[in-house]
Amino acid sequence: MDINRRVALGSGLAGLSVAALYPSVTAARPSAAQPAGKPGYRPLRVKGLTIGEGRPKLIVSIAEPTVARALDHARQLAAMPAIDMIEYRIDHLTDHGDPEAVAASVAAIGAVCGGKPLLLTFRTRAEGGEATIAPDAYARLYAAALRHGGADLIDLQHALCAALPVAAVLRQAQAAGVPVIMSYHNFQMTPPRGEMVAKLRAMQALGAAIPKIAVMPHDAGDTLRLLAATWDMHEHYADRPILTMAMGAVGAVSRVAGETFGSALTFGAVGSASAPGQLPSTVLRPMLDALAQG
Repeated sequence: MDINRRVALGSGLAGLSVAALYPSVTAARPSAAQPAGKPGYRPLRVKGLTIGEGRPKLIVSIAEPTVARALDHARQLAAMPAIDMIEYRIDHLTDHGDPEAVAASVAAIGAVCGGKPLLLTFRTRAEGGEATIAPDAYARLYAAALRHGGADLIDLQHALCAALPVAAVLRQAQAAGVPVIMSYHNFQMTPPRGEMVAKLRAMQALGAAIPKIAVMPHDAGDTLRLLAATWDMHEHYADRPILTMAMGAVGAVSRVAGETFGSALTFGAVGSASAPGQLPSTVLRPMLDALAQG
């Protein structure tokens, strides 16, 4: 039995629905605008935003070196109707060594986001982020933020969920009703289709409210493989929303075509992009609206 499966079974998460894992989060009924996956598929409603129904919801990241600049950016994004969700990338902070101070900043950012959900993310350097961090320190940051409040969702890297402190944060989030986007990033290549589907299924089994995968394509065939894996997961296995993307210019179409293939969220940029291939939100949102099926 692999270690991720042991974590899932040991924490009692394997096979549970989003509604059971996150009792304070509403599971919305599916609509014709978003084709359902396997029987039991339910969109996710967070802070009034329905994820997994209709067009992909647009996330824009705050990636600033100081809390003061992050707050200014949050106020700017909160005032933009085209943006659905705000991500706070705490790995970009110059000083992220004090969990209580970081948690206080999360609460402050959350307070100025208005009606937009706040996603809290520490992306490690191993998966394209700004900082290297040990799993226990990573877990302490998230645990403090969950205690203080302010984050409506958190991102946990799938590779770190086998570490006991991070598995404990996953359970803490479940108990608090804070949905977890569980993520895998590959900045070197695009894995085989079956491997990508298997990763998404493993995240779902571990209790991710939204499994996420981001890969680096080298040609259009790689992007097509990511889209095929997305459709395969959504159509045959997913009972909850998923998030996928191919990064870089050659993968940009994946950021636009999520509703067709089954990805429920996408990232755009206001100012500097936080990942390769992000389109400006002023360009991306009209494209999402134009392709909307509902």
